[in-house]
Amino acid sequence: MKIKKDDTVLIITGKDRGKKGKVLHVFPKDEKVSVEGVNLLKKHISPEKQRQQQKGKKVGQIVEFPAPISASNVKLICTKCNKSTRVSMEKRERTCKKCNQKI
Repeated sequence: MKIKKDDTVLIITGKDRGKKGKVLHVFPKDEKVSVEGVNLLKKHISPEKQRQQQKGKKVGQIVEFPAPISASNVKLICTKCNKSTRVSMEKRERTCKKCNQKI
């Protein structure tokens, strides 16, 4: 995979098209990435016995988290020219196709 953790990417398809974000997790086996602030899902968490008690009542939570999206739906943003670009691998180094600089 040509996308790594802490890269800045542009979403090119889906409901969040046009948004930019930082890669939080990479799942190379599934060819997926998790991007900050993109593809947010809500998960309901049930209350536990010891924690989250308010005035004697058990309280659950609703947690928002970024779900993984396919790596083919994101484009890497070059750190040198600040444009979304394709990436070529030359001698085990990532290179921007637009400005030919190492990323």
